[in-house]
This record gives sequence, structure tokens and C-alpha cells, in this order.
Amino acid sequence: MDKRLEKRHKRQVARAKLHAKMSEPDVRTPEEIRAAREASRPKTGLMHFSNAGGAGKGPVGAGHTVARVHAAKTDT
Repeated sequence: MDKRLEKRHKRQVARAKLHAKMSEPDVRTPEEIRAAREASRPKTGLMHFSNAGGAGKGPVGAGHTVARVHAAKTDT
């Protein structure tokens, strides 16, 4: 590496070290960590309505609603 690139790299590394954020240690107990994981886990699979995009619509996939809309338009 020539001197100019070496100096530039050194400056970039120094700036990156200044802006780096140190993560704080996790001080929770193992029981608290397990409880947090359980709380963030989805209720069931994809079919659970609270996880779906809309309330009571079910899972969205393969363009089911689009096919119904196009079928209705072609009938007129």
C-alpha cells in the first residue's frame, strides 16, 4: 500500500473507532430472558389471525384476492 492510501486508511479507522457504539451487557437473569423470548414468539403459525396482515382476512398468498377481483371484472 502506498503512503497516501495507508494514511487515508489510518484516518478512516480512527474515525470509525470514534463513532462505534459499544453494546451494553445484558444484565437480565436467565428466567427474564426466557420470558422475553416467549413473549416475542408468535402465538402459533401463519394461520393465526392476529399475525395476518388484516384482521380476519387469513394469510395472504398466491394472489387469492387478486384473482377474485379480476374474475368479478371480467363477468361484466
